[in-house]
Amino acid sequence: MDDLLSTLEAAAARGDLLASSHRHLVELLDGHPTAVETSSIRELAAGGHWTELNDRFFKKISFGTSGLRGRTMGKVITSAEQGTAQPGERPEFPATGTNTMNYSVAERATRGFVAYLMAELAANGLTRRPRLVFAHDTRLFSREFAERCAQTVVEHGGEAWLFDSHRPTPELSFAIRHLNADGGVMHTASHNPPHDNGYKVYFADGAGIIDPGATRLSETIAAQPATAPALPADQQGTIRLIGAEIDTAYTTRLKDVILQPDLLRAAKSLKVVYTALHGTGGVHVPGLLRELGVQLLTVPEQDIPDGRFPTVESPNPENAPTLKMACDLAEKEGADLVIGTDPDCDRMGVAVRDAEGRLILLSGNQTGALMAWYRVATHFQLGLLNDDNKARAVLVKTFVTSGLQDQIAIQNGLPVTNTLTGFKWIGGKQLKYERLLPPEIQARYRSLSVAEAREAHLQHGRFYVFGGEESYGYLGADFVRDKDGNMAVLMFVELAALAASQGRTVAGLLDEIYAEYGYFAEISRDLKLEGAEGAAQIGKLVESYASHPPKEFDGSPVVALRHFGKDVIHDEEGDLVPREALLFVELADGRKFAVRPSGTEPKVKYYFFGKKLPAPGTRLTAEELAAAKSAVPSSLQHLWEAMQPDIQRRLA
Repeated sequence: MDDLLSTLEAAAARGDLLASSHRHLVELLDGHPTAVETSSIRELAAGGHWTELNDRFFKKISFGTSGLRGRTMGKVITSAEQGTAQPGERPEFPATGTNTMNYSVAERATRGFVAYLMAELAANGLTRRPRLVFAHDTRLFSREFAERCAQTVVEHGGEAWLFDSHRPTPELSFAIRHLNADGGVMHTASHNPPHDNGYKVYFADGAGIIDPGATRLSETIAAQPATAPALPADQQGTIRLIGAEIDTAYTTRLKDVILQPDLLRAAKSLKVVYTALHGTGGVHVPGLLRELGVQLLTVPEQDIPDGRFPTVESPNPENAPTLKMACDLAEKEGADLVIGTDPDCDRMGVAVRDAEGRLILLSGNQTGALMAWYRVATHFQLGLLNDDNKARAVLVKTFVTSGLQDQIAIQNGLPVTNTLTGFKWIGGKQLKYERLLPPEIQARYRSLSVAEAREAHLQHGRFYVFGGEESYGYLGADFVRDKDGNMAVLMFVELAALAASQGRTVAGLLDEIYAEYGYFAEISRDLKLEGAEGAAQIGKLVESYASHPPKEFDGSPVVALRHFGKDVIHDEEGDLVPREALLFVELADGRKFAVRPSGTEPKVKYYFFGKKLPAPGTRLTAEELAAAKSAVPSSLQHLWEAMQPDIQRRLA
């Protein structure tokens, strides 16, 4: 061991190892490293893989949007990590490192979660064991992570529920509420590449963690030692496997979200192709759609759960290549609609037919606007919303989601509230609305049906009609407190059935919405900056917009700049918006853009917004809409291109 420590010290002195990397390596080696950890570090050092060691150790993996996420397989896989696995197979062990997702990191986070909950329970005068639910998707190591973390809870005095197999992320959110647990963990990296995995944390309300609890939890985890002995056997808890009973309760509620089930049964000509992309969507989506009478085809090769995602370059249904096999099947079978969900089935991407019969991929903003319009309009059409109660309803979206949803809500007299990026903030609003209800209703709220919950909110609180974010996440009811791909599929197929019943395409329906509410266009662009060096560049770039505010872009002066990390900003309900590294820049010509570091991936995200509104009291004509569809996106792309020299200067 001394020779390895000397080698690392010499590398740090030469500048090959960052000071932080060296510190974390020494800390690990001076503790109780496993044989795999020691061998992997030794192999990487002997091979001169200093960049790899820096990427793995330059920091301790930290909480992002709602938990931990990172590589579970290194760019360089050591022979110790490969273990008994054959070439091309998943390594036997996850990647060693303080900045990677591995057993040590997951177990340490779980010990911290248990300690945090014990303190919270004690502060509220409760002496029972903390109760946590664990679920996982189909990713590499996900099952092993879930089993190890559930066992860690038990060994440190808690009770654990563990799903018997892979399940969608939103079902975990439901299960936490259904079982009255204190929290839960989903092992997933959503739509990231196969080499990633994660540890997504939920509190008792079933939503992603937000402050003040998120900071306290993060601090508690950081204070945990690298290892800790288990409690004596008589002080340990138990693990209970869960499965079919939660599935039934969850899918029963999902079906209640459909507003006009007769539409689905009547849409005999509507043919849908669905792909689970080797993920958890296959657990419920096909069965639900067939039960509701939908003519459904799936992609057989992608029905197979497989964390390698072998048939796609990326398991992200936002991307056209990811849906190619589904689209090819749709062309062969003459299907009207293609739907894909990501590995943990919280996001949904769709392709629809245009007027010429071509399959076109909708953006997350377009998909969300269609469902927001349908949910709002149908609630009014069915008499569930009216002029007397609409002030008690609300549409919730994120600041970086299309303004078309705001416009739809406003023109229908419906309040709209914007939140920070991340569905945890929408979940936080749902908890706020639940707490507006009388105590006797709150006490039994989780047992209420969708209709009963709606009635309670319209009488006493604030009814959540629909919520969504531009990144392909949607939610139409609050018995789940995270974006739900299963629910999104049902809502979108219902919308498609409406279009079919009227002899229209979904694309044609979208044009009708544009004509009435205005044409809104958005584009997003990313700068990927990986590793230790990339993390420093991300921070530098985002901060530069605050320290050196831009004066103009693409020939248009900057007229407003909102810095969510420094300014005092309140949302439409008067609630203070938490500080975050998000900036909005508005130009004199009506265009605007936002910039923020991703909470889950090593990149900076840019969002661009433009629109063309009809004159007051009118609709956009076909000619005006066609012109806007060409001019507005083009102007946003031109703005992005014009910003490139400025970005390079800020990175220099």
